[in-house]
Amino acid sequence: MPAVTADTLALPRLTEPDPATAVERPIRTVTTAPRGFEGEGFPVRRAFAGVPLEDLDPFIHMDQMGEVEYAPGEPKGTSWHPHRGFETVTYMIDGQMVHQDSHGGGGVIADGATQWMTAGRGILHIETPPEALVRSGGLFHGVQLWVNLPSADKMTSPNYQGLEGGDVTLLSSPDGGALIRVIAGSLDGHAGPGSTRTPINLLHLTLAPGALVRLPWPSAFNGLVYALGGAGTVGAEGHPLASGQLAVTGSGDVLTVAGSPSPDSRTEAFDVLVLGGQRIGEPVAAHGPFVMNTRAELLQAFQDYEAGKLGVIPPNAIGIR
Repeated sequence: MPAVTADTLALPRLTEPDPATAVERPIRTVTTAPRGFEGEGFPVRRAFAGVPLEDLDPFIHMDQMGEVEYAPGEPKGTSWHPHRGFETVTYMIDGQMVHQDSHGGGGVIADGATQWMTAGRGILHIETPPEALVRSGGLFHGVQLWVNLPSADKMTSPNYQGLEGGDVTLLSSPDGGALIRVIAGSLDGHAGPGSTRTPINLLHLTLAPGALVRLPWPSAFNGLVYALGGAGTVGAEGHPLASGQLAVTGSGDVLTVAGSPSPDSRTEAFDVLVLGGQRIGEPVAAHGPFVMNTRAELLQAFQDYEAGKLGVIPPNAIGIR
């Protein structure tokens, strides 16, 4: 699970939170993501399944895509489809995905890169493996996260951000045992490259066996930890967390993650996504590719899509045969 790697000894180090004043976030729940299929049939784990929306706010949905080793001819993606009312964040850890949308955004997302698409009032897009990967097969592993927009921004103009792996802010834990990739938001004064309408933090941590990091965390944000691979613990009490599990934390301003001293047989490292954001606190009406505030707005989104008002597939469209 490479994504972006670095020598932690050469990186800026987090400030250790003051134990006299810091408030540790307790672990409220741990859930295990069920497996399923998305798009044209690629395997996913539904990271937020069974978790109440009020615990996720401002997030709506997250899929761990793979991890899977494709044989030649097996890689799959999605066909052209619409979105309205939120932002999609696609983070590729291993392998490649090609993105194109009706607003002019697009490119290859590969090995630590992130594609950030604001659907806003409406957009059509496609995500598909490049032809070379289809021919050769290979490793495929990534995450797609849906970030809600407040009602005032639901109908904003669509936007696209292409963040390369080298754009990510890299930090180290104080002991050098954890590599921290800041994709969006800010950690200990170090800002990530992602520009977000809803204030959030999005981090990818790789912890060596036995390593521990205490992340300073905004008390106004929720705090979620999802295990991408390996084994470790979350919280000051050391609650076990295994691959495919999501921990929801309670209130506080420090979030603790540690790698297991006895890692699993597949990988020594403990890889986690740590995310949180400012609660929007508005009603959510979501169905399929649309996330709105009311049922009437949801029905209008479907009607606008059927009327061709969410965008037009461009003449040079990929995935059209």
